[in-house]
Amino acid sequence: MPHDQLPPFVLKDGETFAMLDPRGEIRPETHPDSGIFHRGARHVSRLQLLLWENPPAVLNATERGDSGLHVSHLSTAPAPHAGGDAPPPGAVHLERTTVLTPTSCLQQLQFTCYEAAPVTMPVTLRFDADFRDIFEVRGVRRPERGVSVQSCDPDGLMWVYRGLDGEDRRTILRLGGAIEEVGENHLSLTLHLEPRCSRRLCLELDFSSAPDLTRTPEEAFDAAQGATISRFREARRMAASLSTDNPAFDSWVARSFSDVHLLSTRYDHGLYPYAGVPWFSCPFGRDGLITARQMLLVEPRVARGVLGFLAEHQADHVDPASDAEPGKVLHEARLGEMAALGEVPFRRYYGSVDATPLFLMLAGDYLARSADEPFLRELLPALDAAMAWIRSAESRSADGFLRYLCAAQGGLRNQGWKDSDDAVHHADGTLAEGSIALCEVQAYAYGARRAMAAILERFGHDRQAEDLRQEAEGLRYRFHRAFWVDRIGSYALALDGEGRPCAVRSSNAGHCLWTGIAPPEAAASVARQLLSPSSFNGWGVRTLDEREARYNPMSYHNGSVWPHDNAVIGLGLARYGHSDGAMRILMGMFDTAKEMPMYRLPELFCGFARRDDEGPTHYPVACSPQAWASGTVFGLLEAITGMGIGRDPESGRVRVLFRNPVLPARIDRLEISGLRLGEEEIDLQLHRGEHDTGVEVRRRSSGVDVVIYK
Repeated sequence: MPHDQLPPFVLKDGETFAMLDPRGEIRPETHPDSGIFHRGARHVSRLQLLLWENPPAVLNATERGDSGLHVSHLSTAPAPHAGGDAPPPGAVHLERTTVLTPTSCLQQLQFTCYEAAPVTMPVTLRFDADFRDIFEVRGVRRPERGVSVQSCDPDGLMWVYRGLDGEDRRTILRLGGAIEEVGENHLSLTLHLEPRCSRRLCLELDFSSAPDLTRTPEEAFDAAQGATISRFREARRMAASLSTDNPAFDSWVARSFSDVHLLSTRYDHGLYPYAGVPWFSCPFGRDGLITARQMLLVEPRVARGVLGFLAEHQADHVDPASDAEPGKVLHEARLGEMAALGEVPFRRYYGSVDATPLFLMLAGDYLARSADEPFLRELLPALDAAMAWIRSAESRSADGFLRYLCAAQGGLRNQGWKDSDDAVHHADGTLAEGSIALCEVQAYAYGARRAMAAILERFGHDRQAEDLRQEAEGLRYRFHRAFWVDRIGSYALALDGEGRPCAVRSSNAGHCLWTGIAPPEAAASVARQLLSPSSFNGWGVRTLDEREARYNPMSYHNGSVWPHDNAVIGLGLARYGHSDGAMRILMGMFDTAKEMPMYRLPELFCGFARRDDEGPTHYPVACSPQAWASGTVFGLLEAITGMGIGRDPESGRVRVLFRNPVLPARIDRLEISGLRLGEEEIDLQLHRGEHDTGVEVRRRSSGVDVVIYK
């Protein structure tokens, strides 16, 4: 793909993220949504380097997933010289490296001269800072904004924005070189380069309220680069590693793992993967929970961080303005000016019907995976409150199902994972009205009860556990009777406020297989429908079957393909023994990743049918990277290998279980190394044979067993 057609490169650390072009720059005329954002505001809206008053030529650019850096290789392009000459192309090479900290962006500019004679090169840097809120960048219009002031001195430039919320937001620019001219939005200097010699400059953009001006930009860059490289090395050290004999597949795995950690922010309880860049770079409950579940086998500490954060931010009172009710789990939390002023209701927003049951499901899976009983014991009050909210919400609906109805002004009309306004509708295309009961949410409520029962049983509360299991069985029976639609061979997308089924074929039904709420014969029918040509487009399962009235392959939720949706469906198919279906999805997602820049699966892509001579069609404003899209490969590998972790109830020994493991035709070997199971550790190799897939234990500690079911 030509450099000018590449999507922005992305870096993130804490509450700061950058979207850069191949030069390591921000040019609003080519990428109007790009910039460097800090705490929900765009602190840099232009960053441009000129050599001899012209942009350098791009030789190569990459986002180094193993170290969290962006590196551009640039060179002089043919252009009028300051003295009237024209430097030949490639006279000067520039290696430009960008790194972030939680409060700054730093760039190292390494110039090397390849001319036979010394070169005197004029360098200009152009900047701007518009301090627009992320929602403004996305297109929301504001009737009034704060005031921005610029200042310049011999050391650099500074912008200060006084927001309507009373907060000052700053961008301070410093350059580690002898600045000759400083203007409102630019600075200039001249570099003298000797033949075959290099010259280093460092640029610092600081967004903190109290910047450290005692360090030079060079010292700040070196410290930031070292810290970022250490962060990514630590992530790899703490997780199990996956490798195969297929280099392209390994590249997908490596990029996916790095992206989850690129998006993760550290809180008191651990890591929380922010949903996605640019629009959702903040904590989202549902996204964090599903990402953590996808990552659970290889890195359970992500689940611990997500559970701890969401427990700490669980609602404890009724607030219609934020859709909050006691026990509900957070939907999203924002730090920007518009959220602080209430111009959008998302400062701390609870308009999500599924985050609460997903919270309980993840807690149960985390306990089974990690045996981290002390942490789960601390979490019990939050889990009890979540279960109490589910029961309370169900008791308020006439049919006893878990429903939603938006209360907040400007809140989300639809509050499942398909939360666009037109996502829930009837077969004739009319929108569902009233309080909505989504099919997958009832499946999550079933899974939540079973998960909570297992947790309570672990702590000796057998009677309460049995009550929850009985509730789950009752829900299972009522769900199938109310949601099953014979004529579509699947579950209705939802029930509307009058209890009428939305009898449309959707990917939501596949989530019901994930939790096990469906009877086997219904699961088989759902599997056939989801894998039929009208639903599976060759790359993945569409959100909506092409036979439905609202189907549009370019729609956000009515015909597109979402990788995380496919991962959940794959886990559901495998649960009911349809490993071949899970394999088709895995291979479709793998082929999609190979067509994407840097093997990075986006938030979604269009649902057009696959053609031999074309790749998948991009969705124009999809977030990339997106956390749960990055987690997709790990969820699907769990599905096809049937891998799970538990403990023998009598001996307490750790058991690694494989149920009917399979590997795709393009992979003969899958190695899982450094799989930590509490105090235990194991290395495994799966290898594809002529008739089945074998599992070999390469190394293990004494307290772990491997059990294979075929």
